[in-house]
Amino acid sequence: MADTTTGTASGAESAPGMPQLDFSTFPNQIFWLFVTLVVLYLILSRVALPRIATVLAERQGAIQRDLDKAEEMKRAAVNAENVYNQALAEARAHAGDIVNEAKSEIQKDLDKAIVKADSEIASKAAESEKAIGEIRNSAIKSIQEVANSTAADIVKAMMPGTSDAKTIKAAVAARMKG
Repeated sequence: MADTTTGTASGAESAPGMPQLDFSTFPNQIFWLFVTLVVLYLILSRVALPRIATVLAERQGAIQRDLDKAEEMKRAAVNAENVYNQALAEARAHAGDIVNEAKSEIQKDLDKAIVKADSEIASKAAESEKAIGEIRNSAIKSIQEVANSTAADIVKAMMPGTSDAKTIKAAVAARMKG
């Protein structure tokens, strides 16, 4: 039994370490490395890379479609903005026309009201002038009557019996004329 253990132990000691580093198996390893690389190349070039290229092409197409759609939407937005600005300008112009028309109508109504008020004021002024003239005439008559009566009373008091009504009236009228 001791020989069997030593025989195996000595065989393990003489065996090289890692099989990958054994120079006697290098040609075999290089062959299988080459076969594996060729198989990987064929799988990648025939299966994986075309699928990746297809996915990339689809993504690029989707991106391009999205960019085209965004550009179209941008143009539509610019057109909509131009239409909006034009409509806004037209609305402002129309509003200005309405304001001017309203101002014109208000001015016409105001002019009519001013003419009417002026005519009413003129007629009232004429009536007032007439009333003032009548009041002045009646005041003058009242003053003449009071002056005549006062003068007659003064003449009677100062010179009894010489009071002539016609002479007193003439004297008062001359004095009132200035």
